Amino acid sequence: MDNRIHEVIIIGGSYAGLSAAMQLGRARRKVLIIDEGLRRNRFASHSHGFITQDGVDPAIIAANARAQVMKYPTVQWVSARADLARRISGTGSTHAAFEVEVGDTRYLSLRLLLATGVKDILPNVIGLAERWGKSVFHCPYCHGYELDRGRIGVIAGSELSMHHALMLPDWGPTTLLLNGTFEPDAEQLAALEARRVTVERTAVAAITGHADVRLDDGRTLSFAGIFALAPLELASPMAEQLGLEMDRGPLGAVIKTDPMKETSMQGVFACGDAARMMASIALAVGDGNLAGAGVHRSLMFGLI
Repeated sequence: MDNRIHEVIIIGGSYAGLSAAMQLGRARRKVLIIDEGLRRNRFASHSHGFITQDGVDPAIIAANARAQVMKYPTVQWVSARADLARRISGTGSTHAAFEVEVGDTRYLSLRLLLATGVKDILPNVIGLAERWGKSVFHCPYCHGYELDRGRIGVIAGSELSMHHALMLPDWGPTTLLLNGTFEPDAEQLAALEARRVTVERTAVAAITGHADVRLDDGRTLSFAGIFALAPLELASPMAEQLGLEMDRGPLGAVIKTDPMKETSMQGVFACGDAARMMASIALAVGDGNLAGAGVHRSLMFGLI
């Protein structure tokens, strides 16, 4: 094989990409990771629900993972944003199949793994963005326990916020702030009442203090934490550039993959938040581990 050609280029060096890279590095495969350094959970100071790492700063988990992966001599790292990915002529186990552009530099590979992650599209509520990951959250499993059974607010973004409102009473007394987005029907109101959820219909003016919600009528409701649904979009246009099939859900679209994480284009794999609806560090690590094995299998048997 031409030494200028990497066996695998991984776009995205967060938890999923690093997990895949470790599998491939341990298989002594030639891997290039290209990462721009924008983790989805960069706003959070503590990670929860990942066994052995509960309560650890997610930046430390990522840094330790990168240090461990980079000990494998066949793994290289480029700190940059990948601008473009394309399929090029040439197939088989020893010919470049993909080209990735990073500025004026082009990298070639036999396989391509997208671990690009997603971006959260935050609700347009004054004061929400600067509190995201600190006192405003989207994942009860990640942050609910630390609220210590204090009062919890749910700012509705749509009828989908019923899911948050019905879950969160397990972590504390919950108020659903409808904020003019929808009006629960009789069945929904009965479900909320059964879970002892308070319904607040006055519109939200702003979030202030730690997690105080100022309403349009001048009242302020204080909470230990606030939850809000955030639609998502892929953090990179590469799936669109490659014409990959997508799985579309109520909050956005992710890359469609088979059980071994291969996409609709042979030789292109995807893992992590970019390729699954449920998101956490633990799920991203597992997804990357599986994707690394899938890519290795493809290389072993020339499945392209």
